Amino acid sequence: MLAVDEKSQIRPLTAPSRGCRLKKGRCGTMTHDYKRNGTTTLFAALNMLDGTVIGECMPRHRHREFLRFLKTIDERTQPNLDLHLIVDNYATHKTPAVKTPGSSGIRAFTCTSRPLPARGSTWSSASLPRITRKRIRRGVFKSVDELEQAIMDYLDKHNGHPKPYVWTKTAAEIFSKVARAKQALESQH
Repeated sequence: MLAVDEKSQIRPLTAPSRGCRLKKGRCGTMTHDYKRNGTTTLFAALNMLDGTVIGECMPRHRHREFLRFLKTIDERTQPNLDLHLIVDNYATHKTPAVKTPGSSGIRAFTCTSRPLPARGSTWSSASLPRITRKRIRRGVFKSVDELEQAIMDYLDKHNGHPKPYVWTKTAAEIFSKVARAKQALESQH
């Protein structure tokens, strides 16, 4: 089972002067006169069994790029396994080409939209904010290529010591929560 998500519009910012450095008792600062150097989108898939992440950066965030990422997942996973993907309800995941992956040359898989397991719904719930906080936010990157290399280095470091996702609820507890949420939605309409 893979939890798939994306982080779009990541910008490599170049600050001409860094501002004050972090010290005990003083917050870090950045100057307001930075230069934007383009954007990238990180597509990531967390293998919930072993904790490894398949990641790829692409220049845009459309269903075409998502399909390319699905092909990457297909290539990097064992061909004899069925793929089960947990995705959010983003529009790129709902296009006909994505919903019928067999026609795109990608091995058939099952897509489940949120709210399946709470923390495992996407890698972003914990790790995408962490990559922003620990690697991207205070970094100074002169180009998109430099930013993408830093992201891939971070993923390689993560995959060097992966931590598998540990389920804390039983399947019955998860399905009862989903049923309650479904019932609440139906009662609102």
